[in-house]
Order: sequence, then C-alpha cells, then structure tokens
Amino acid sequence: MTIQTVSTNRSYGGVQGVYRHASQTTGTDMVFSVYVPPHAEGAKLPVVWYLSGLTCTHANVTEKGEFRNACAELGLIFVAPDTSPRGPDVPGDANNAYDFGLGAGFYVDATQEPFARNYRMWSYVTDELPKVVAGNFPVDAKRQSIMGHSMGGHGALTVALRNPHRYRAASAFAPIVAPSQVPWGIKALTGYLGPNKDTWRSHDTVALIEDGAKYSGFLVDVGEADNFLKEQLRPELLEAACTKANIPLTLRRQPGYDHSYYFISTFMSDHLHWHAERLKG
Repeated sequence: MTIQTVSTNRSYGGVQGVYRHASQTTGTDMVFSVYVPPHAEGAKLPVVWYLSGLTCTHANVTEKGEFRNACAELGLIFVAPDTSPRGPDVPGDANNAYDFGLGAGFYVDATQEPFARNYRMWSYVTDELPKVVAGNFPVDAKRQSIMGHSMGGHGALTVALRNPHRYRAASAFAPIVAPSQVPWGIKALTGYLGPNKDTWRSHDTVALIEDGAKYSGFLVDVGEADNFLKEQLRPELLEAACTKANIPLTLRRQPGYDHSYYFISTFMSDHLHWHAERLKG
C-alpha cells in the first residue's frame, strides 16, 4: 500500500496530488491522481472514480476536467487512474495504433498473450487501486460512485453494472456503450480477450443489460458534434437497452459539443452534483 508522492498543489482549499505505486496487479509502476477537498479533521469523505478514454493518462482530466471547484463545494474525493500499464517491457500495439495497447487498456483483464501479464486494468481499478486509495486517503468506502469518458465511460458503466451495491451512482461522457458492435471495441476485445464473443459480454454495457444486469440509473451526456457518435459510441443502443430493461437513463444530447475536454469540463459540475445527491448519507 506504499505510495510515492509525485506532486501536490493547493486548489480550492483542498489538495490535488499525483502519486505513484508499484502495482502487483499490472506488474508495473502506476500513476494516479487524487483530489481531496477541504474537510474536518477525521472526516471520511465519499469518493468519485473517473476512468479516462483512449490515449489518456491520469493527467488529462486532472489538468482539463475542471472538477475541483465542485468537489470542494460538495466534499467529494476525486480519483483518476491511468488507462493502461506502462513501462519499457509492456507490450503495445504492433503498429503503434492509438486505439490498442498503451493508453488503451479498455478496463479488462487480458487473457491473450502477450498482454495477459500486464493488461489487468479491470482488477486494478476495481480491486487494487481502491485498497491503495482507502489506505492513504480519508475515503468512506460505503459511499463510492464512478464516471468516465469514451473508453472510460464504457469502463464506468460496466463496472457499475457488475458491482451495483458498491457504486451508488454511475455516469458517463460519450461512452462506448456497445464495444462488441463497434470498431474500437471489436479490436480491443479481440486483442485482449480473444475471438470468442461470449467472453466479451461481461465488458459490454448493452450486453450486460440484455443479460439481466440491473442498476439504479445512469446519467449520460453525448455531444451532437462528436465525430465518433454514429460509428463508435452508438448511444441509441444504450437507450433501447435501458428502456427494455426498465433502467432509468438520463441521456442528454448536447448540440454543438464534440468529444473533447471542452465538452467534458462544461458538464462536469452537473455530473458531480448528480453524484453527490446519491452519495449523501
């Protein structure tokens, strides 16, 4: 549970930190960021987990997400892990593509070589990192929620559906809701999990809902000017699945917004207030 402090900065009365630790799950050093808002001594605070998208590290949301003001107001700890293992011995995509390998762990535990040894991001974000964070920060483990963007939206929604009693709220910006049906997901799931599509279903939001998974409700924002909306994101598939399964879904299509952090930061406060309402008590 030992962590190394990379940096700390005062912000909105709290502390934004970046930390490194040796992960037993991935077999690499992993870097993550944690914002701790101002709080009374001895207080335990609710925590929001944020899973980032393709090509990102912890730094993208930490530097561009504009979450600290709302987190300070609402008393929320905000944790942002990396998106994949990294290091000189970690295999990447043979063609150096952006949508597989380094920066594109897809929040699964790989079973295919040469990725199975290091690419265990599902276990990292659902098991190891929560223990590390709980051991070093004033977290109330009974009050957790999760959110993410794009590939991280896929991760957040699937994590919530498979752990509905751990996460009180789940939301997403521009999530890949049906990776089994879109190019990004088909490439990643084939590469990490193999060609048997039955093994993909537990990492596919729409498939999980079709197979009976339940959740209290989702908040999802997508930008109508997002270049990936029609081919990769397919929010209409989530809408249909939730309607059929009677899972409450607030799906907001935002005119003029794209896939970038300009979009995410615009609606970040909305999401955090939505999470805070469900994390009370």
